[in-house]
This record gives sequence, structure tokens and C-alpha cells, in this order.
Amino acid sequence: MTAAAVVFDIGNVLISWNPERWYDGQIGPEARAAFFAEVPIEAMNLAVDRGADLSAEVEALAARHPAWAREIRWWRDRWLELCAPAIPESVRLLERLRRRGVPVYALTNFGVATFQIARGAYPFLDSFDRAFVSGQLRMLKPEPGIYAAVEEGTGHPPERLLFADDRPENVAAAAARGWRVHLFDGPGGFAARLVAEGLLPAGEAA
Repeated sequence: MTAAAVVFDIGNVLISWNPERWYDGQIGPEARAAFFAEVPIEAMNLAVDRGADLSAEVEALAARHPAWAREIRWWRDRWLELCAPAIPESVRLLERLRRRGVPVYALTNFGVATFQIARGAYPFLDSFDRAFVSGQLRMLKPEPGIYAAVEEGTGHPPERLLFADDRPENVAAAAARGWRVHLFDGPGGFAARLVAEGLLPAGEAA
């Protein structure tokens, strides 16, 4: 049995996500390392991805770490610079799947407000048959419930879903439910997997 639908992660599959690199460019690697060590900015981001209000979380964290208030507020005020650029080869694969009538979904750890910002900047995020966004669902990958929500929401059995994600723990959680999975390490490998699954002809995956 082959896949009937494709489920895309967004960060580092369709859009680059590397906040450390961005902060390196703003304040230098040494200061960035200190910032990430002293401020639980990634934990704050996970709270936002689970549905917490972005601005409220940023301001609360800035109040607790006033020496880094500017850098903390950048996470909100310059967020779109952190989430950039799009990965054009992956976007083309998404578009080609849609043209062939293959159902395509997103399963992403993303805040409610930040997903709206991203939609404004990246129109292809509105091309999914449905986007399963952690902040809206108040669940995170790799928690089992978020995968169950996709199964229920799409109507596809696990073995007919092909899921691409760049994080091994997220892929493993999907595989444990019987999903077909691809650990994304670049568009080329994913294109080859889509061809192998019979979802795209080789000429369209190049």
C-alpha cells in the first residue's frame, strides 16, 4: 500500500528556521550563546507553540530578564526575520503535489499569532487542504494526540499518510502510529521519496 496524502512539517522543511543564526548576525555568536544560556527563550517559544499569547509571553520574559529585554522583544517584533527564507525546492514539490490532486496537509509546531504572520508572508501556507497548527490545537509534536488529530481530521488511515519532518523525534512518533515517514534533510531526498511512493513522476520531482 502506498501513501495517499502528504503531511508537511513547515519549519526547516518549507521555511528555514534557525533563530541562533539570526541572533548571531545581530549580536555576534558569543553574546547569542550567553543569551540562549541565560534566558529560557526556547521554552517560551514552546509555550507560544502550545497556544500561549506571544506578546504576553515576551513581555513576561523581558520583565524577568531586563538585561536582555531588547533581544527578547526581537523574538516578537522581528519574528518574520527569524522565520526566513522559504525553501523554494520544497515549495515547488508542494505545488506539484497539489496540481496532481494529491491531498496535502501541514502538521506544525507554530504559535497562533506567528502562524498568521507567516501566512501573510508566505502565500503557499494557504494552499494546504488543512493545516494542523499546534497553537490552535494546544498540543505539540511529538505528543501522540496531535497525530491523532491529523488522522481524525483528514480521514486517512495512518498507513496512507506520508509525513516529512526534520526532527527525528517527530518522525519517530508518527512512525509509531503506523504513518509512512521521511526524515527531511533536504528537498532532493524528499523528492526521491515522493517518486518512490508514486506521488510524483520523476520529471516533476526534479
